[in-house]
Amino acid sequence: MKSTIVKFTVKPEHRDMFTATLKEAQAATRKEAGNKEIRVFVSKSDANVFFVYERWADRAAITSHDNELHTKKLMEVGQTALQTEPEFYFLGDTNPLPDHSKSANPEDEVLSIFFIFKINPSYREQILVQFKDHITHTRKEEEGNILFDLYTVDDQEDTLAVYEHWRTESDVWDIHFNQPYAMKTGKLLEEAVDGDLKQYMNFVTEI
Repeated sequence: MKSTIVKFTVKPEHRDMFTATLKEAQAATRKEAGNKEIRVFVSKSDANVFFVYERWADRAAITSHDNELHTKKLMEVGQTALQTEPEFYFLGDTNPLPDHSKSANPEDEVLSIFFIFKINPSYREQILVQFKDHITHTRKEEEGNILFDLYTVDDQEDTLAVYEHWRTESDVWDIHFNQPYAMKTGKLLEEAVDGDLKQYMNFVTEI
């Protein structure tokens, strides 16, 4: 299994056109044999920023996807519609492995987060160990958590990515961030991360 995150920053005047093309590409991608999951999100703080999360059978499935007509169409539209080049993140699994076995309930508000952050590489192994404990406790003990995965980023030793789903915002702010393991992780990241943690945290809504 191979996962990816793609970030698109769109020019406001082309937002509707790009959104429609992105949703068309999502529907077509779901029909590809190698695609296991594709979700599209928009930033809660900037309606012109989109994230796409994908899971693939293997790297070959990604290569095949890149050659599909709907992918090429999206990239062509992006040449006009995007403010900057798309940001591609090819992800590597960490321990514990990604777990997508939980699902949202009809009444859940669902808050999703992409936290893609730069670190001092000397802290990398320490962070991976701490997140292993952090994620294990979160999945097991917090009813408000639906999904919590940590990924490495291929060819970027100074970058890690966290992907989360929560039933409500209060499950994050009032419960999760006050857990001892989350506080320990936060303290470590304050030392290890390049700049302010908040600049890397993206709260998003699935569309």
